[in-house]
Amino acid sequence: MNASRRASADGLYVGLISGTSMDGVDAVLVRIEDGGIQHLGALTHPYPEELRRDLHRTILPQARLDLATFSRLHVEVGASFAEAVGSLLTCTGTSASQIAAIGSHGQTVYHAPLGAHPYTLQIGNPATIAARSGVVTVADFRAMDVAYGGEGAPLVPGFHAWVLSHSTDSRVILNIGGIANLSLLPAGSSVPLLGYDTGPGNCLMDAWCARHRGTAFDADGAWAGSGTPDEALLQELLKAPYYSVPPPKSTGRETFNLDYLDGVLAMPAFARLSPADVQATLLRLTVETIARDIRRPGQDVASGVFVCGGGARNGQLMAALSTRLSPLPVTTTAALGLDPDMVEASAFAWFAWMRLSGRPVPLTTGTGQRALLLGCVYEPTPGYAAV
Repeated sequence: MNASRRASADGLYVGLISGTSMDGVDAVLVRIEDGGIQHLGALTHPYPEELRRDLHRTILPQARLDLATFSRLHVEVGASFAEAVGSLLTCTGTSASQIAAIGSHGQTVYHAPLGAHPYTLQIGNPATIAARSGVVTVADFRAMDVAYGGEGAPLVPGFHAWVLSHSTDSRVILNIGGIANLSLLPAGSSVPLLGYDTGPGNCLMDAWCARHRGTAFDADGAWAGSGTPDEALLQELLKAPYYSVPPPKSTGRETFNLDYLDGVLAMPAFARLSPADVQATLLRLTVETIARDIRRPGQDVASGVFVCGGGARNGQLMAALSTRLSPLPVTTTAALGLDPDMVEASAFAWFAWMRLSGRPVPLTTGTGQRALLLGCVYEPTPGYAAV
């Protein structure tokens, strides 16, 4: 990293991510300096419908991608990320020349950090983003962590600690996306104590809702609220091996998907359950697995739990969490000044800033606490137009 770039790293950044819902790209414009982060604009750029369907097909357990399809999707997703940047800059009245860098998470299509040859795969060609936006793009943040024995997920606890830790209060930051993950932030520290995936967040509820209601998600948890949770089904779902693995750990749709759910529901005892009852039970599963990890013995979470991600907009889920964790306060990161919908995108803007500053990111995934320089830098060439 050259000295001139390190000296000029403070400035405007764009953060990009598409989560396990695969609906589109969250984009945020921020100003980052040593003193903190200022949010200047945000939007969600939907994927084209055909691309969204193709992406959902890639994560089916039986999916087999030929190289041509994989390569096409890699570029298509990159193009959608670049379009998200263009839309964000237009709506905020910002020019590309004002942006120090884009931090792009990409779109996860497979996560397998354990085994003889561990890997985690995110698509969304960074070269496409850089060429079409004309902005330096930093991407591929997870691979280095996996190469050094980590799991590559979740990466965000370091950002949570940098922006949300408190001098006297210990906090839990809970991201409920497709998968739920938490960050334990000790009082007075800028380094997370621990961060890991607890299990399904919205992914099973979303998939079940799409199958039976034809919608991408259960708005405000209303359908779950119309059903009755089944205790026997909940206890069977809680037998999934992932829950007995000690943290830190990570998971994804490779483990928690409709095939997994259908295997449990095939048991005769659950044949009588209505789809709404199953949805209500899946909501309970998310709540119970999160609560068990937050209540893990020895964890100091005195000041409360702050939720971000799509789950923060699910009233039924938030109410159930509040009840299950009472008297521990449960609210959203809005109470700390961060829009719960844009925390993850902001984190990847921060990762880009860290990379251009030459600073290693504190990590807690897989092999304990450490700090690594994350991300690869893609620089556009002036005077050339993108294809």
